[in-house]
Amino acid sequence: MQSRTVCHWQSRRDDRAITMRIREIAETRIRYGCPRIHIQLRREGWQANHKKMHRIYCLEGLSLRRHVSAVYRQQRPILTGVEQCWSMDFVSDSLFNGRRFRALTVVDNFSRECLAIHAGKSLKGENVVSIMEALRGPDKRLPVRIQTNNGSEFIAKSLDKWAY
Repeated sequence: MQSRTVCHWQSRRDDRAITMRIREIAETRIRYGCPRIHIQLRREGWQANHKKMHRIYCLEGLSLRRHVSAVYRQQRPILTGVEQCWSMDFVSDSLFNGRRFRALTVVDNFSRECLAIHAGKSLKGENVVSIMEALRGPDKRLPVRIQTNNGSEFIAKSLDKWAY
């Protein structure tokens, strides 16, 4: 009882431009999945919903590449002064009673000065953002580059939004 045109419907929209841009982002940002690519495209001004992005992402055969070799890593730049590059990482230890705690350390790579150490039981991406805002302070001091590992706190959406 259905019309034959329903079975043979084809879209007349041209998605080549957005498809090319999704593929470019997926090639340059190899750790980005479909939701992160969608956020990136929204920031660039593309007006497409997440379902269309996911459809194109799947049609192109893209997937999140979990095992990335060191070939894709950037070379470390030669530093000539302070506040060019900072490094952030977490260290952990346990107390006498067995309870674990973590500490976020922020270091200037040129001067090897420890800019901040923040300890706590549970540190999340929001905590990293608040620590970076405190380091920024009224004098707006931020480095040109920040190096991190790919820990869950450093790839969180809140830190990505702050960095953007």
